[in-house]
Amino acid sequence: MSTKEEALSVFALGGLHEIGKNMYAIQYGEDIVIIDCGNKFPDESLLGIDLIIPDITYLLENKNKVKALIVTHGHEDHIGGIPFFLKKLNIPVYATRFTLGLIELKLKEHKIFRESELNEINAKSKLTFNNISIDFFKVTHSIPDCLGIVFRTPEGNIVHTGDFKFDYTPAKNEHSDIHKMAEIGKEGVLLLLSESTNAERRGSTPTEQIVGEHVDEAFIKADRKVILSTFASNISRVQQVVDAAQKTQRKLALLGRSMVNVVQVAMERGYLSVPDGMLIDQNQINDLPPEKVAILCTGSQGEPMAALSRLSTGNFRGVEILAGDTVILAAGPIPGNEKAVTRIVDNLFTIGAKVIYGSGSSSGMHVSGHGYQEDLKLMLTLMKPKYFIPIHGEYRMLHHHRLLAESVGVELGNTFIINNGDVVDIKHGEARQTRKVETGNTYVDGIGVGEVGDIVLRDRKQLSEDGMLIMILTMSKSEKKLVSNPDTISRGFIHMKESEKLLNDINDLIKKTVNELPESSRNEWHVIKKHLKRTVGQYIFSHIKKKPMILPVIIEV
Repeated sequence: MSTKEEALSVFALGGLHEIGKNMYAIQYGEDIVIIDCGNKFPDESLLGIDLIIPDITYLLENKNKVKALIVTHGHEDHIGGIPFFLKKLNIPVYATRFTLGLIELKLKEHKIFRESELNEINAKSKLTFNNISIDFFKVTHSIPDCLGIVFRTPEGNIVHTGDFKFDYTPAKNEHSDIHKMAEIGKEGVLLLLSESTNAERRGSTPTEQIVGEHVDEAFIKADRKVILSTFASNISRVQQVVDAAQKTQRKLALLGRSMVNVVQVAMERGYLSVPDGMLIDQNQINDLPPEKVAILCTGSQGEPMAALSRLSTGNFRGVEILAGDTVILAAGPIPGNEKAVTRIVDNLFTIGAKVIYGSGSSSGMHVSGHGYQEDLKLMLTLMKPKYFIPIHGEYRMLHHHRLLAESVGVELGNTFIINNGDVVDIKHGEARQTRKVETGNTYVDGIGVGEVGDIVLRDRKQLSEDGMLIMILTMSKSEKKLVSNPDTISRGFIHMKESEKLLNDINDLIKKTVNELPESSRNEWHVIKKHLKRTVGQYIFSHIKKKPMILPVIIEV
């Protein structure tokens, strides 16, 4: 058993200054407990990368101390990295019933379900390790079964809120346990980690009930098919669509693999109620009158391969959006996705569809699952923390959350805005941030995890911008001389038929460069390649201001 002299440490391993790949760790003595393990989707600069997951170098170096992974809820930015994590560090996973269902889907897909230890918890559960005991409290979010976590240590209590909002009329009675939060605050909270996504937005988050009323209205007014796109994990929104379809006597088809999978898990585990006979296969859509059909699909964020994007371009086999159909985007665009969403909306209007889109306030079809300023202040007031770390947000959001904390009583200087890799150490009730651990991004590219680094990404960027020039040299093995003219091939660099003079000049330069090299240098192929890359690269840039990737290939004869 550790003594009070040991420090309590909080590690930020992902999720700060960004939205995605959430991962934090609490350590006291020989116990390390992980909170969440998400993934983030790459932007356009990360060419060919499928996912970004947290770097777990520190955890692997201390794997004997890592006791558990606790998952606050089932969104991708909190569970998406779990299969990759468990392949390297197979520790017990604790999550609620619905969240476990989503995790199981991922583990089965990665073929590691059988060897994984999954443990179901709820708001009444208690876990105990050597130096840390853990209990939970219920929070409301845009997905069922969400928890906040209390870590009780010899140094004091740490609270992690998970993602939350305060909705007093939530769907499916998913109420936040405000009384328990108040009791936790009354006991004393040494450190609070609270999410910051909507820290810039004034007021309180609107209730989910508003959306249900607008969905019903849209279904009643629709003359033909209704196509609604939302996050598959937003089960309350899915239930609202089911209820509206039932009121208007429509059959419901599901499009998109994630929508089908999540709805199946939600139905099996009792989180979604669908009348018998309502769900139809996509092949049955055209057999019914259009006014008797509703479609629930993925793609509200403009993902190019998702169902809504393919429907908007007429590329979804067997299913069409036609003039007069009603299309509803029941999710706000995540920052960075606005262009892709706008492209889909334009395509839908071109078809002649009636499109309901825009932010929650303008369309009434979406409310955020994250607390606005008044929600965040209420959480801070309930918990009354001595120290505060705003999490889950970009820097400006963390900054605004700090100001909110100070406005409700957190002392100036007791808030830590930290970076991924930063560690906050607490000893004798005093918190300091003075050290870092190795962290960063791990890239998933196909089946490769962590194999793509900065050099490969730099090469891909260069290829995407200026293309490639391949120079094939046939050289005598005995005499170390060119035995024929070089052959140059352009891919994404220049059009060869329209640039014959430039290519001829490059070939002449290649011959000159090789022939002028000392005989000793011509014995080393890597020396020849190095000189050719430099000389030809300088020539091309001076003439056409391009920097293609230059790849010399030497064939010995």
